[in-house]
Amino acid sequence: MAVLLWLAGVYLRIPVLVAPPLAPFISDELGLSQALTGALTTLPILMLAVGSMPGSLAIAKLGPRNTLAMAMVIMVIGSAGRGLSPDTTTLMLASAVMGLGIAMMQPSLPALLPRWLEPKHLAIGSAIYMNGMLMGEFIGAGITLPVLMPLMDDSWRATLLAWSLPGLLVAATLFLPRRDMARPVRKPSWLPDWKNPLTLRIGLLLGLSGSLFFGLNAYMGNLLKQQGNFDMLADALFWYNFAQVVASLVMLKMARYWVGRKFPIIVAASFSITGTIGTLLLTGWWAIASATFMSLTAGILLILLVALPPMLVEPRETGRLSAGNFLVGYTLAFSVPMIGGLLADWGNDARYAIGFIVAYCVLVLPLTFTLDLKRQKGQPEG
Repeated sequence: MAVLLWLAGVYLRIPVLVAPPLAPFISDELGLSQALTGALTTLPILMLAVGSMPGSLAIAKLGPRNTLAMAMVIMVIGSAGRGLSPDTTTLMLASAVMGLGIAMMQPSLPALLPRWLEPKHLAIGSAIYMNGMLMGEFIGAGITLPVLMPLMDDSWRATLLAWSLPGLLVAATLFLPRRDMARPVRKPSWLPDWKNPLTLRIGLLLGLSGSLFFGLNAYMGNLLKQQGNFDMLADALFWYNFAQVVASLVMLKMARYWVGRKFPIIVAASFSITGTIGTLLLTGWWAIASATFMSLTAGILLILLVALPPMLVEPRETGRLSAGNFLVGYTLAFSVPMIGGLLADWGNDARYAIGFIVAYCVLVLPLTFTLDLKRQKGQPEG
């Protein structure tokens, strides 16, 4: 089961993160504008928010495992469809379908954990699939061009198919484990419970982590160019994304000690903001080191937050709490950097974009001190 959780986690990010390295080749063949080229990555991220509610509904009606398998098939159809797209319109539609599939996968995984694992193993289960997700970010961004594309005769279309189609095998093998520890629910809920303060608070903090990571990733090139260090971009992006892998490995070791505790969340969020401010104030390798530190701590924060729902609410509530968190979090992870980008265009200064993201993060940081991480009624002790 651990292998299946890890592989499912990998496919939460590989289909999204293969787009940046392949974007120049796709753009050359299909004649994409800069905005449409960027949409290859940003559109799926937007769909991560839009598709969270359909995922929650499917979990309530079909169960988390069936929903995860179905969502993976949808993801494969969209991801492979991008490789078969004859024109720009089809490419964007396929990207949206792929993003919808990934969005439905996200709440399925935390909802599946209480069915497959004992309560005392929920934290390590979350760390396993999040390790897969963050490894997927690094694999998709780092292996596509130097390794996979040459094996595919330098075809971006064949490369997308090669990354996508194995997802069907993962979807099929999800049905091998027979264990189901959850009690049947006659009338499962799926809409976010906005009366539960965890829905909004965890979502806003997910927005903090996502805004910092995706925002600095997006504006790293412009920031380094403005500092006169554009030649360092390749190294900066390598270490920036590799830090996410390190974060996931740290959490594999420390999940049982840190998940469900307030202090690690406070520290990780504070360090993430500090690292981002350092990237603005410093230059050269010191700025890259600060950005890498932010990526590391933001990755740890992400895992700490995503692991909370199965720890805090009963299994029948896990899916909709996670879906509500992702709805809020990814809406912010998309919109906050976008607004920052508009400010950067207005002021002709990339620092405006990062500064706006930091301002949002400072505004929501106090939520880390007020999180109620006690198990809600009905959740068994572990």
